[in-house]
Amino acid sequence: MLTDEYRYKILKLVETKPDISQRELAAALGISLGKTNFCLKALITVGLLKTENFRNSKNKLAYMYLLTPSGIEEKAKITVRFLQYKMQQYEALQAEIEDITANAVSAHANIRSDTI
Repeated sequence: MLTDEYRYKILKLVETKPDISQRELAAALGISLGKTNFCLKALITVGLLKTENFRNSKNKLAYMYLLTPSGIEEKAKITVRFLQYKMQQYEALQAEIEDITANAVSAHANIRSDTI
């Protein structure tokens, strides 16, 4: 359930904004609050994230999410895998666009030759 894409996005968001709330994280990821909570707990369980309470927070339930050394290392690995996956998607899309373009040009040429 916790894909590399979600791992990557969560670790990236937490790294840039450690005080992000679960609600903000859910909105940024476009997923439910429950799924966000599940994902965070899974990352904490495997040791990629840790939580700390805000000491001076008026909201005593506020947490700060921090990447552990393992989390930093895993984020680097996930980033490489995620980039490779996105590059494959890009190349497949580029090939599809070239194919559609070639078919459209061919169809257009056939229509023009039939009307002449």
